[in-house]
Amino acid sequence: MTSTQKTATKKRMNHHGLTEQQKLRRIVESFPNVSVMVMADLIADEFISGEIARVSREAPVLILKHRDRVVVPGGGANAVMNLAALGVTALPVGLVGDDEAGRALLQIFRKNKISVSGISKLKGHVTTMKTRVLAYTAHSSRQQVVRIDRECELLKDTHPALVELVASAREYVPAADAVLLSDYGYGAVSPRLFNCVRAKGLLGETPVTLDSRYRMLDYEGVTAATPNEGEVEEALSLKIGDDREKLTGAGASLMKQMKLESLVITRGGDGMVAFEKRKAPLEIPIYGHNQVVDVTGAGDTVIATFTAALAAGADTVSAARLANYAGGIVVMKRGTATVSRAELLAALEQ
Repeated sequence: MTSTQKTATKKRMNHHGLTEQQKLRRIVESFPNVSVMVMADLIADEFISGEIARVSREAPVLILKHRDRVVVPGGGANAVMNLAALGVTALPVGLVGDDEAGRALLQIFRKNKISVSGISKLKGHVTTMKTRVLAYTAHSSRQQVVRIDRECELLKDTHPALVELVASAREYVPAADAVLLSDYGYGAVSPRLFNCVRAKGLLGETPVTLDSRYRMLDYEGVTAATPNEGEVEEALSLKIGDDREKLTGAGASLMKQMKLESLVITRGGDGMVAFEKRKAPLEIPIYGHNQVVDVTGAGDTVIATFTAALAAGADTVSAARLANYAGGIVVMKRGTATVSRAELLAALEQ
């Protein structure tokens, strides 16, 4: 059975007679039966924690006693980890350097039984790493005081390593029930590379979701997008604020310009709004409460859950509701985190 045929079969899943909770539960329970290819900028998130000792004499800065350090997958790599935590077979396609951060990402993927055959390791290339320094006292929680970004040099789309990524992506397509594009602007996924992957109708009816930090309007042929409100404002050069008419107008504009089947705009503590062709926008309040602990990587969790649900045959609203549950869970965790299938099912029970 081809990917297109598999996806079409899932879309015919019959939820007639089920309550909303039963419908969502059935979708989540089917996650282990789906595969998602992820074209992504793979990033390493480093967290260095230190206990506040005193103020430096050299400058008005804190001196921290180093306590621990951890490196976890970030950016598109975090979306991959979220898919795996949900029980989905994640098929990442990306690029890392032959350095400590790159080796750490590959090791974590292998430990979590995630295929690394679609990931190219390029000698001399720097794996993008975002280092967050966290300070705390014995009686306070950890607070981020500074972030240091080590960024890779952008490769031309004709670079042999990127040509290899396109080939890997095209090999994965027949096994994928959906494709997730996680574009953080570091070059491993771009509108041109995606066009090469989908050339000659290779993707067929396979749903394609997009999370692009800076250039979502440049992508053609995607099924859905999950931008946050700030990214929508930047793309359309407008300010939404608390104006609901501007929000719905912006969503309608994106749907039309990008020819999307569906769109989810995330709004932090205000939840999200789901748009679908020929249907009225649906506002979904945040799951849990709006006193969030850490929003690091929350967007990766949202698009991973949304894509997994579409791959399993869910409609836009059901996929958005599940993504909202997952987003509400992950922002209550510190650092770059994931949501497991068990956690999502437990949230549905509540």
